[in-house]
This record gives sequence, C-alpha cells and structure tokens, in this order.
Amino acid sequence: MDNIIGFFKYLIKYRTRRVDQVMFYVSMACALITITHIGYITDREIASFSEKTIVGSFYVLFILGTIRTAAAILVQRKLNVSNFTGVVIAVYFLFIALSRLNNVVFFAKMEWIYFGIAVTFLSELSRNSLFFDNFYFNPTILFVISFIALILLGTVLLMLPRTTLVAPLSFVDALFMATSAVCITGLTVTDISTNFSIFGQTVIMLLVQVGGLGIMTFTGFFGYFFSGGFSYKNQLMFGEILGENKLNSVISTLLTIIFITLFFELIGGLFIYLSLDPIEFDGVGERVFFAAFHAISSFCNSGFSILQNGIHHDAYRFNYTFQLSLAGIFILGGLGFGTVLNFYTYIKQKSRQFIQEFIFGRPFVHKPQSFSFNTRFILLCNAVVVVLATVSYFFLEQRHTLTDDSSTLGRLITSFFMANSSRSAGFNSVHMSFLANPTVIMVTMLMWVGASPGSTGGGVKVTTVALALLNIITLARGKESIEIYKRKIASESVNKAFAIILLSIVTIAFSFILLNFSDPDKSLKSLLFETVSAYTTCGLSLGITPSLSSASKMIIVFTMFVGRVGMLTLLVAFIKNTRNKSYIYPTEKILF
Repeated sequence: MDNIIGFFKYLIKYRTRRVDQVMFYVSMACALITITHIGYITDREIASFSEKTIVGSFYVLFILGTIRTAAAILVQRKLNVSNFTGVVIAVYFLFIALSRLNNVVFFAKMEWIYFGIAVTFLSELSRNSLFFDNFYFNPTILFVISFIALILLGTVLLMLPRTTLVAPLSFVDALFMATSAVCITGLTVTDISTNFSIFGQTVIMLLVQVGGLGIMTFTGFFGYFFSGGFSYKNQLMFGEILGENKLNSVISTLLTIIFITLFFELIGGLFIYLSLDPIEFDGVGERVFFAAFHAISSFCNSGFSILQNGIHHDAYRFNYTFQLSLAGIFILGGLGFGTVLNFYTYIKQKSRQFIQEFIFGRPFVHKPQSFSFNTRFILLCNAVVVVLATVSYFFLEQRHTLTDDSSTLGRLITSFFMANSSRSAGFNSVHMSFLANPTVIMVTMLMWVGASPGSTGGGVKVTTVALALLNIITLARGKESIEIYKRKIASESVNKAFAIILLSIVTIAFSFILLNFSDPDKSLKSLLFETVSAYTTCGLSLGITPSLSSASKMIIVFTMFVGRVGMLTLLVAFIKNTRNKSYIYPTEKILF
C-alpha cells in the first residue's frame, strides 16, 4: 500500500503535466462518446450500449480524478484552489454514484452524468489550455482564433442528426446557425422552436453564453480555478484581452465579469419565470428551461427565442410583464460590464454608508467620485437614444403595428421594447413586415448605432456616434478639442471613432453589393436591412433569411463574424506593427 501511495506521489510531484494530459484525453474521449450518444445514435440497441459505456466512463473519471486530487493534497500538504475544485468535483461524482446505487430517481437520471462528464472535460481543457507560456500568440489573433474554433465546434454539434426534429441541417445552414449564435446575432435559417430538439436548443444556448462573454473569458475563468492560478505571461495576455491595464486586477476583473453575467441572468430568469403562464408549459422543467434560455439570450443580446414567431407569439404578444423582464435584462447586458460594475460599487458604497451611519452611528468616509467619467458618458448617451427611439417609434407606428395594442400603456411598452431591442437585442414583439417605411429606416439606424462599449451588444456603439457628433459641433464652434464633463477627450479616441464608423460603412456596403449579386430577386430594402442586422449582430430581419441562397448565407456569415470581432480588431491582428520612429515629419494641412 505504501508503494502505491509513493508511486502516486511521484507522479504528482514529478510528472504533473503528463498526468494532466492523460486526464485530458480520457475526459475528451468520454465527452465525445457522450456527444455521439446524445446527438447521433438513433438505434435503440446501440444507444443502450453507448449509455452503459457512458456510465462506465463516468466512474472511470470519478476514480482517476479522486486519486489525482488525493495524491496532490498529500504531496502539497495543503488545499489550494485547484485541489479545492478537484474535491468539489469528486464530491459531486460520489453523490451521483450513491444516488444511482440507492435509486434516488431524480439524481439517478442520465442528465446528471452528462453534466459531470462535461464539467470534468471543461476542467481538463482549462488546465491544458493555458499553454501560452510555451507559445507566443498575439492576444488579438488569439481572440479571433478562439471565435473561429468555437464556431466550427458549434457547426459540428448542430450537424448531428438528433439536433433537429424535422430536417437535418446542411453544412452551410449549421455554419450559419453556429456563427449567428457565437456572434450573438440571432438570425436563423430555420425555426429553432419547431425544428430543433432540446439538445439542439441547449447547444444554441451554450454557444450564445460562451460567445457573448468570449471563449477566452471562460477559458481564463475555469483555467484559474482548475490550474490553481495564472502565470505572469497569462496575466499580461488576459489583461490585454479584457482591456485591463493593472495586472493585479486581471483576475478580479475576470471573476467580476463572470459573476455579473451569471447574477443578472439568474435574477432575469427568475423574473421571466414568474411572468409566464404555467398553462403554456407541460411542467416546471420546461418552464425553467424556457426562462433560462431567454435570460441568457436577452442578457447576451442575441435575440434567439424558442417561441414560434418569436415574442410575436400569440400567447406572449401582450404579456407586457414578460416583455419588460426581457427589456430590463438586455438593456443591462447592453450597458457594458464596466458600467454595471460601477453601479454595483455605488450600491455597495451606499449600503456601507447606511450601515455605518444609521446602524452603528459612525461617520462614513466618502469617495470623491461614485461614477467614473466613462459611466456617466455612457449613461447619458443611452438615455438620449432610449428616449428619442421610444418616442419616435410611438408616433411613427400609431397607425401600423401599435394598432393591436388596446391601451396607451401597452403601446408605450411595445414602443419601449421594440426601440431598445432594435439597437442590438434582436427580439421583435411585432411583425417586422408590417413596419412603416420611416420606422424601418429608424430601426436600421438604431441597429447601426448599437449598444455600449464593453457590452454584449453590437453596432458601432453609442459612444462612437456621440464622439463623431461632438467632434462636428466642436469643429463648427472653432475649438481644437472635444470637452465634456470638464474633461478633454483624447484625440486618439476621436480618431478611433471615425475609423470604426468608416470601416462599418465600407463593410456593410461591400456585403450589401455582394448580396445583390448572389440574390438579385430580393428587394434592396430587405437586403440592406439584413446586411446591417448581420454586421451589428442585432438579428432582426424582414423575413428573407431562410430563403437566402447558399452564397448569400456565407456572405452573411462573414458579415456577422466581422461585426462581432470588429473590423478594426481584425486589422490590428493581421497588419504587422511598425516600429516606433525617433523622429517626426513636418506637419501639413489637407484642404477640405
């Protein structure tokens, strides 16, 4: 027995990387068997055999993981972050195993085994994905590659036979749906409410969740826990990806992003659940899945819905509580993590002030600024857009889509929902084909403007448009720089804003021209609307998406990807950086 323990100690102490690799390949094999069983096998006899294989794989992972965690604790003589997560996974496996042995019906279901295998594979993937100390990657290129890899993985999953119920997806359609989910767009070539199985809808939901936050955010989050920390090089890379300048704040920023996302999705899902009519569902499980799907979809501003005809469904068209719940979630998701975090710190500060002054009777030390400059500017821009868009929609659609609403309050809620959804969320509570032409133009502009920077929303961002307008006003006044809130805006920000605007117009125009060649029978209005929706990752459509040709679908795929990653990001990633010069050329002015 002592020899066996000594052997395991030797492996953990001197062959840790080899042990991690073995666990990774074993967990990957188990995950592939599980995916094949769920998504591919339709024969009952083969399915019964594969199910037994999965159960056996579950116990193999349980034994190997427990041995590795126990040996690591014995060698290190402490319970660090990675060991703690290993203990949690081992306890979960033990609980499920005991539940199956004692025939506890609820926890004896195969879904719990699938979840355990998925978590184990994710943990091993995270351990082995922090390989950046051995290879050099430009973080921007790595960001782009991660999206491509996730799209290809999603394409393979969506092509599995059991993903769909009626007609299986072709490669082009599966690629389109995977790109739309990962790029949180919401454009669909098939009705996921009727043609997708629960497995297929779950794949879409997971792709939206991971794509909304970014695969590198998830990799960094799980990698931190399962590997026990970050190296210095890892912190530099994730700091650049997250836009965090302070290295000591990289981990806290990463954890905060995940916490904020899951917290608001949980709260939003609860509000959605309470707003639903139980009669519309077969059971609590279906109702919970519906709430979870729409909470994730709305916070990530993806616009996917498992309702036939979307929010325009007969049972939900006038469910204003449901619509307000969705609107609240996707507005929060569209504000950006920095802004939401600023709100969180403000509320925490006020809570501490209340406790100190009114409960303990002690003086409270106030911070000089509760809200940062960027938070105040973003909130101002969003408030202006929300008010103008809502009021405009309310007056433009009085004789069109708002005629179905029987009350003024209902018209206001519909106007508020559609005006905000048009910016990036992509949900529609009215039939898009019935919009008046002026409203279509307004919705197109709202899609192009988009949400806030650092958010799950798309578009060129409200701050970009605001800076461009402020720069025009500044030039008209004869000033040399933009000033707001007693601050001077850096010229770098202004230059970047105009670059983003110009690149967006060029990309949209290029895709629009190509669509006219590949689908000349479609109207110009519908094709332009589709192009803008794809680039801004909004997801609204005038109904032509399923009827597009394969060439047009590939053009839209390219447009969605460029819109999600950012044309400027792609240029930065693939254009070689020039060396800094130690001299400056004489300045000249260009005639206008």
